[in-house]
Parts: sequence; C-alpha cells; structure tokens
Amino acid sequence: MNRWARWIRGWTLILFVAGGFNGVCAAQSQADRTSSPSPDRAGLDRFVNRYCVDCHNSEAKTAGLDLDSISSEDITQHPKVWEAVVRKLVARQMPPPKKARPEEGNYDAVIASLESMLDRAAAEHPNPGRTGTFRRLNRTEYQNAIRDLLALEVDATALLPPDESSHGFDNVTVGDLSPTLLDRAITASQKISRLAVGSPRRTPGGDTIRIRADLTQEEHVDGLPIGTRGGALIPYSFPQSGEYEIQLRLARDRNEQVEGLREPHELEVLLDRERVGLFTVTPPPGGKDHQAVDEGLKIQVPVTAGPHKLGVTFLKNPSSLLETKRQPYQAHFNMHRHPRLSPALYQVSITGPYAATAVGDTLSRRRIFLCRPTKPGEEEDCAKRILATLMRRAYRRPVTDVDLEKPLAFYRQGRAEGDFDEGIEMALSAVLVSPHFLFRVEQDPADVAPKTAYRVSDLELASRLSFFLWSSLPDDELLDLAIRGELGKPAVLERQVRRMLLDSRSRTLVSNFASQWLHLRNLDAITPDLRLFPDFDDNLRQAFRQETELLFETVLREDRSVLDLLKADAAFLNERLAKHYGIPHIYGSRFRRVALDEESVRGGLLRQGSILTVTSYATRTSPVIRGKWILENILGTPIPPPPANVPALKDNTVSSTLSVRERLAEHRANVACASCHNLMDPVGFSLENYDAVGRWRTVEEGKPTDASGGLPDGSQFVGVTGLEHALRNRPELFVGTLAEKLLTFALGRGVESFDAPAIRKIVRDARAEDYRFSSLIMGIATSTPFQMRKSE
Repeated sequence: MNRWARWIRGWTLILFVAGGFNGVCAAQSQADRTSSPSPDRAGLDRFVNRYCVDCHNSEAKTAGLDLDSISSEDITQHPKVWEAVVRKLVARQMPPPKKARPEEGNYDAVIASLESMLDRAAAEHPNPGRTGTFRRLNRTEYQNAIRDLLALEVDATALLPPDESSHGFDNVTVGDLSPTLLDRAITASQKISRLAVGSPRRTPGGDTIRIRADLTQEEHVDGLPIGTRGGALIPYSFPQSGEYEIQLRLARDRNEQVEGLREPHELEVLLDRERVGLFTVTPPPGGKDHQAVDEGLKIQVPVTAGPHKLGVTFLKNPSSLLETKRQPYQAHFNMHRHPRLSPALYQVSITGPYAATAVGDTLSRRRIFLCRPTKPGEEEDCAKRILATLMRRAYRRPVTDVDLEKPLAFYRQGRAEGDFDEGIEMALSAVLVSPHFLFRVEQDPADVAPKTAYRVSDLELASRLSFFLWSSLPDDELLDLAIRGELGKPAVLERQVRRMLLDSRSRTLVSNFASQWLHLRNLDAITPDLRLFPDFDDNLRQAFRQETELLFETVLREDRSVLDLLKADAAFLNERLAKHYGIPHIYGSRFRRVALDEESVRGGLLRQGSILTVTSYATRTSPVIRGKWILENILGTPIPPPPANVPALKDNTVSSTLSVRERLAEHRANVACASCHNLMDPVGFSLENYDAVGRWRTVEEGKPTDASGGLPDGSQFVGVTGLEHALRNRPELFVGTLAEKLLTFALGRGVESFDAPAIRKIVRDARAEDYRFSSLIMGIATSTPFQMRKSE
C-alpha cells in the first residue's frame, strides 16, 4: 500500500473511532386519532377473559405470554405485548382453530379497540426509535452513488465484498467497516478515480467477462441484431482512447472439444451495434484437435474513452425443426443430456489501451472538470471549485473550508508528482474513501435531551429519501431544497417524492427492494436437479426474474394498486418463458405484455416461475417453504424458529412411496412440529398444481394433484385461485406486510412493535387511494419513523 493510501486508512479509522458507532435500533410512529373508533375497554376485557386467559395466564404462560396479570392495567403500559396480540388477532391465528373462536364482528371490534388505544398513545408520545449514527453504503448504494456522482458505471460486486442481510435486506447490518472492507474500498477508490479521470496507464490493463456455463446460446439475445444467435452484450467503460485487443474463447466440453462445432459458423464482434470484426469458426481437420480453433479469435480495434456496448454473437445459420416424438428441449448446454447444437461463447477478454491517444471527452470528465486552468496560477482555484462541487454531492451537504483541506493536500501531492489531472485523480480517491462519502451520518443535535424524539434535519431527510427511492445520492434539486430548509414542508416533500418516483433511478425499487423482498436474488444460486428438470437453463432463470420485475415495475410506473401484484390480468413473456409455460404464439427474445383470460393459470406473483422455483427443493416442490414464504412475505405472520430441543425427523421413517402431502401429514404427527406446520403446510398445499420449476400440473405421481389448502384464519379453499381470493378478501394483510417491508428497507433497520401505529396509518391512508403504490411511498415518507429519530 503506498504512502497516501496508508494515510487515508489511518485518517479514516481515527474518524470512526472518534465518532463511535451506534447500533441499529427500532422505531415507533404516529397514529391517526380520527379514523379509529372509540375504545371499549369492557368489551376487550370480556374478550380476553373468554378467549385468551385459559392459555395465557400466570400459571400456563403459553408462548411466554401472561395476559391475566396485565389485563387490569392500562393497555398503553404494555404496548409491545398488546401489539403482539393485535398481530395474532388480525391474522386470526388466535384463538387456535380447535378452540372456541369469536364471530368476525367481535374480532373486528376488539382489534379496533386495541388499535385505537395504542394509536392514541403513540400520537401523544411519539417514539420514532433510533437508526444507527453511522450507516455504511452497501454495494448497491455504492455502485449507484458512483454512477450519479461521476457518470461512471462500475461493477461493485467485483470491487467490494458482499453485504450481510438482516430482516430480509442488505442495508440493515451496515454499521461497521472491517479492515478488509476498508482495504477494498481504498483499492476501489483508486481504480474508480483513475477510470473517471482517464489517467494514462503505465501498462495495458484488462478484464475478462465469462458467460454462465448453463446459458443456452441457440437463439437471439435481446439487444443484439436480429439474425444473430447466442453470445453476449457487454456494457464496458474504456478508460482511454486507443487500441484495444478483444480476444474470444469458445465453450468446450470435458474433453476440451469445442461444443457443437460440426460446420462453419460466423462470429461477429460489434461495438455500439457497428461491426468491427468477423470471424469464421471451422471444425479442425479430422475433427479432433480443437486447441487451435479459437486461437485466432482476436482483434485490435480503436475505441474512444468512455462507456460502450460490446457485442459478440454468431450469425444465425438456417435451422430445421428437430424431429422428435415430444416437444424438443429448449436447453442445450449439457454434453451428456442435451449437447449444444452450435458453438457457444465462453468468455471475452478486453486488454488495452495500446498506442493510447488523447484522454478523451468522456461523460465522467465532463462531470468532474467544471473548469480548466490556463496558467499555473489558476490551478489551485480551479481544483478547489472542482473538489467543492464533487464533495458537496458526495457528502450530501454543504462543504466547508475545513472539509477541503485534506483533499487539497492530496491534490497538491498528486500535482507535484504529475500534471493537474493527476492531482485531481488523487484528491478524488481521497473523497471516495472518506467516511463522509462511505457513511450516512445522523448525529443527535446538541440541544436535544436524551431519549427524546426529534425531527431529523432536512439534509438527513434528503438522504433518507434518495437512498430509499433511488438507493443513491440526492440530486442537486433535492439537495438545494434541503440546504434552504424547504424540504420538510409537506407540499414540497410531496412534489419531490412524486418527482423521484417518476425518475428512472426509482427502478432500484424493482432491482433492489423487490429483488430482496421476493427472494429473486436467490435465483442465481438455484439449479434444479437436471435429471428431473432437464429443460432448465440460465435463459429460463433470467426470464423468471424479468417476468417478476416487469410486473412490479408496471405497478410502480403506472401507479396501480399494489393488489395487482397478487392478481394480474396480463403476463410478461418472451418465447423462452412462454414455451415453458405452454403459452403458444409468442416468438422472439423480447418481453411483451400478454393479456390473459379468466381461466389462465398465470398472472400474479404466486403464479410465477421465479417465486415457485425459489420456494422449492432441487428435486420437488416444498409446501413448507412455500407456505412459510407466503406467511412471511405476503401475510406478515412470520413463523418462529423451531425449539432447540426438537430432534430432526429421519427421512427413512416416512415411506418414499407417499405423496408430498402424505409425507407432511406424517411430519405433523410429531407434536413438537405440528404447531408451526399446521400453519405453513395448508398455505403451501394450495400451490401444488405448480411443480418445482413453476410448470402447471394436474397429476402428481400418477394421482390427481390435491391443491386444497387454507389460511391460519381457518378459511379453506382449493388452488392458487382460492388462495388469491382469500388474500384479496382481506387486503389490509398484504398491504400492511408490503408497507412493513418498505419501511424496513427505507429505514435500514428492523421494524419493531412500536412501528405498528405508523404502519396502520399508512395502510388506512392508502385505502382511500385504492392502495396505489405511490400512496404507500408517500405514507412512508411522511411517517414518524421516517421523519423523526430518538436521541441516545
């Protein structure tokens, strides 16, 4: 590590130690007094005495809960306990199904009474909880921040280690900076600043992009020219203008033979859709020595500095339909079961620049160099202007002369060793490794008493908004409003939220929030057993994910009711996915919205291959995993972990000839398991018409598929249609769960019991707008947990 890097590391660690770190805390919210009915304490007491205290008394204390001893006390003295009671009653999980249960009207009256008292107390004594004082940017936020700060696309997964997930999201456990992460951040800052400034390289550098091994490359790749097949479209930022060598490698089998090479094929290299190279790949003489087949697949091309799209693809040869008795498989990448029909691309290596010319007028340089000194005496003033502008955006606040001292010192050191650009590059590296950039800092005001709720500053509110909606820095408009102290005004805040939702950067709610909430990120690590599901490949995996993301993005962009996520009248399909689903007349790699009839088995989230695959085993479906996923992510009723003293069931105690339903019945015969599995299994059974990769089926192991199921409230139904109907009958459950997930993501901390009044208010206000997506976002942005914080 060179001298200035060691100095940055020491400076960074000193600041961290001096500032300290606060743990991620919980938060509470403000209630809407007027929308809840008047409490009826006598009715509540009668309900508790009749339906609850037989199990939840001082002797039995079932689930560790004793309502008998606190039932005579003020409800607001034990908000955590009563919020837990409300959650169970809303989900109709209590009283248990085999016990005496009240009428629906009695349920609603008691819930309204409890909520009214709890909401009133929350309004009178707000407790917004406490987010961590220091919260590090995670990989997604770091990547987006670099994009918006420097107009530079980088791959943060290659620069920084993965983030740990907590409460379902990777922006929660981000309060520290390990030595390893600090070293990686320093290296990343050097690489990014060099790339953004476009400094000359002493020696040519390079990158290798590898294609997934299970990608079938027999058809057109979206974004590449029509009439081509396979290959890859690679976004790539070239650091300098000059000559770059592009070298291609083809996919090989275990015997090092190029797969599918039976006749000549033409391989095309394109830069921004313009052809820059064309190769003919031919089988070797005798068909044995394949080592030299792709040795000549390299080309040097002149490229201007900046972002480009590099395409490598095969010209499509005429092909005839495979003559088989069954529908031919779409997957072709496994040499033993479904070998490639044609050669495929394995990797692309980019090396350069050679004979570098000018630095180039890139978007990044335009963003950085607001001025150019014409003589030596102007250099320092120009550097100050450049750095002050960058630091204001990077630090998300006004910059002082004290802030400028350290980056200017690095500028002077770089300038002494090189030219003006090198000075700016070194100063930019220092900015990118500063705690003020890497961390979002929220400190208690000096005049606020301990354990007191206070409103966060407009600058802190601006960062909360931008990292919630964009997973990135505030832009100049948002920052200017915050600096002027206008962002906290309700009308201004509403305009900004709506503007930010319309901005393309809000797609991070799809790729970041929804991807984690719906477990879409898990798809990359899932490969079903190819002996049972031989037609699964990465093309299908990508199509699964895109279908779900397009549905979520449609609800976001068209500001539709979030209930449309559960029941959709259209599906988003390309040819690969349509064939998998058995939907005819869809051709090509392009995704399009396809209208569905009432009898279709496709549409909402619970009918999509992405969800059905991530909630299955590699060999079969799992009603347990599917039921647990629905309870936690759709209904908001998480299942507690199994007791520590419950032994694992032995597989050989249950006959393998039984159906999944029959095997799970044997499982539930274990008393220790039944309490949880009686909740999870019936929900998951309703999706049994879908196999482990989301295909529709009516027969399972030679018998008609039994998709009868139920919810914890005791309702019974058959199939996904019945499940969707039951969920939409009580929309507040799903909307409340989505609001809770969004609030967790927005705050970067787990939602606690004292957040419940705020979530209820968000849901009540959204109901008046048909639960439109924007109404939930607006409710969160104006909520007490989002706008306030509790002092330490």
